Amino acid sequence: MTEQHKKKQVATQFAKQAARLSLFHPVRDATKEWQDTTAVEARFITESDPVIELANGDRLPAVPLTEAQRLNELRDAIEGRNSNDDGTASGGLRQEIQKAKAAAQQATFESEGPPRLLSSAGSKDEGSMTLQGSAPPSRTNPLFPPLPLYGPPSVLRRIQVYIFRFTSFWLSLGFLMVIVLGSAFTSIPMMFEHIAIRIAGKEPDARRPFYELEKARKKERLAAERDWAKLGTHSVNQGQIGDQENVDGFSSRFVPTEGGKDKLICDVSYYARRVGLDVEEHKVQTEDGFIIDLWHVYNPKEYTPRNDKERDFRDPNVFSKNTKQNSRSRTRQKGKKYPILMMHGLLQSAGAYCTNDDDSLAFFLAKSGFDVWLGNNRCGFEPRHKVLQPTDPRFWCWNIRQMGVLDLPALISRVLSETGFPKLGLVCHSQGTTQTFVALAKEQRPDLGSKISVFCALAPAVYAGPLIGKMYFKFMRVISPGMFRIFFGLHSFIPFMMDMHAILPARLYGAMGYRIFSFLFDWTDDRWDLGVRDRMFQFAPVYVSAESMRWWLGRECFAKHRCILSTEESAHAEDVEDEKEEEQIDNLMRDKPNTADGDDPEQESPDDDEREDRQSLAWYDDQAPPMALWIAGSDKLVDGRRLLRRFEKGREPFVNIVHSKIIPEYEHLDVLWAMDVIEKVGKELRQVIWDSAKELQEDCTVPWGCQRQ
Repeated sequence: MTEQHKKKQVATQFAKQAARLSLFHPVRDATKEWQDTTAVEARFITESDPVIELANGDRLPAVPLTEAQRLNELRDAIEGRNSNDDGTASGGLRQEIQKAKAAAQQATFESEGPPRLLSSAGSKDEGSMTLQGSAPPSRTNPLFPPLPLYGPPSVLRRIQVYIFRFTSFWLSLGFLMVIVLGSAFTSIPMMFEHIAIRIAGKEPDARRPFYELEKARKKERLAAERDWAKLGTHSVNQGQIGDQENVDGFSSRFVPTEGGKDKLICDVSYYARRVGLDVEEHKVQTEDGFIIDLWHVYNPKEYTPRNDKERDFRDPNVFSKNTKQNSRSRTRQKGKKYPILMMHGLLQSAGAYCTNDDDSLAFFLAKSGFDVWLGNNRCGFEPRHKVLQPTDPRFWCWNIRQMGVLDLPALISRVLSETGFPKLGLVCHSQGTTQTFVALAKEQRPDLGSKISVFCALAPAVYAGPLIGKMYFKFMRVISPGMFRIFFGLHSFIPFMMDMHAILPARLYGAMGYRIFSFLFDWTDDRWDLGVRDRMFQFAPVYVSAESMRWWLGRECFAKHRCILSTEESAHAEDVEDEKEEEQIDNLMRDKPNTADGDDPEQESPDDDEREDRQSLAWYDDQAPPMALWIAGSDKLVDGRRLLRRFEKGREPFVNIVHSKIIPEYEHLDVLWAMDVIEKVGKELRQVIWDSAKELQEDCTVPWGCQRQ
């Protein structure tokens, strides 16, 4: 075979591989505009996370590692480079690709093989994928299985998509109706109990722990509504943030510009204006082309909002050396404020931080003197991508990995660019902690730790709680990946929930939302303010992908291993090790009852071999930022105590836990919405974040209630 013939063969193979990964098929869809969307290169964001770059510079979401490697290797062969060259953009990825090859072997562990290729005409060379052929293997990497590869659209694929949408609509709706009926039936005993108490001449809500405070706040809100109706302004804040701070004039510095009766709307800026703040929305592009929302909380007396162009999304590169720091934010504010990024939980938006008037953590931190930014993950309330449409299954082909290694860095990069700071404080709740713990892992994106002064985890979701064994969760775990797709589709997870959000009256939707989620996750509203509870569910649920929910609840990943970064075998080994250690301590204390803790001469520090073993088995390396944990002691959804035990046992030698607190009476959402959350969480959060910024304190305004270190 001549050299020219070999090159022609390689070029043909490259064209076929590019066709499989392009936005449209470059032969069948032969217009110039669509030819510009041909795949030209796979860019490795991490060793295991390639995204596809198109001829026009746009990007498509993640594809399997083997497909990305193949594209780059064929391109190198055409241009006469070998895998060790690193002279050009493509060659510069050679080291990453070599590492990715090893990662690919791990990712396809016990795999049933690559997906089968078929075009709408039945040809293997055209590059389109059938949905059956693109199904991910049923046995894959135990923590992060490969995502399916769908390829460019074809007539056959569109037909299959419509079939999946039809079947999943009815089956997922039936599943949702079972949940609704279950929540209704479990509410019946409580309803009769309340009726019996009222017949006895008593108030059933009097048993609530903050009943008197709830009544007082209800009176305050009613008085504020009357004042607003009379004066058109609002002389006092709604809600309290601490007596001392109000006496010192903390609240009087913020004059509400919105008031009256609560409209119950899904608008963070509306609730911000009710407490004298406001919110501007920025658009952020991720490295795989998704457009996500970033909300900036500000004091309108001190800051002028940016124009639409300044708030629009930029190119997909993050932490680029060529990115200009936006100095305008420094001159527009009266003094620089240390930035905080807050990330939300599963099925929520960042509005969860903004529903309790001045008791909202976002508003409390903003009024304390921090520059607060609220991050939302991909899709949210309005799914958007630079080139893909929501009807394309590739639009929804992502899970917690992409939220961690792509969404979070994009949001952090934008906040740092806007504020001009080298670091920020990161506050996360539930799934927000999950994506951060995943992103910071040494196999993922550990360098992200250099951008975070402290990672504050509220109700950290790393280990599963007992609720994972509930019947409806077990159902999702026992069905195969194929059946999961038939039930829940290829697109968003039960989109009917979002339709109900738009159709139902806000108060009815809020009440139903509470009942359904309370039934699912076994929490109560005992510690919440009933007067604002309906607000809390105006910002949930949001669009999430069926693939993401399959990661959480399917048979392969979190629900099986009950941990985000360890297999069930590793977790079991840790339990056995802990039991043996506790048994040894008990025996030692029995033998030496008078020996004080820490004074045992036989207790030795780990030797070098043991220290190396711990470092090799650790999830994080020396780039991990300081961490702080607030654990809900009555949380049945996740097991925060187990995570804290992992840190206390020294299994993460590089992680510095600067603060940890278990709040025994708190449930999963109480760390956001409890009436005493400012006292139990907010003030500590404020101090921990400020203390973490020691090297930057000289350049910042001292937050209210803090002191310069």
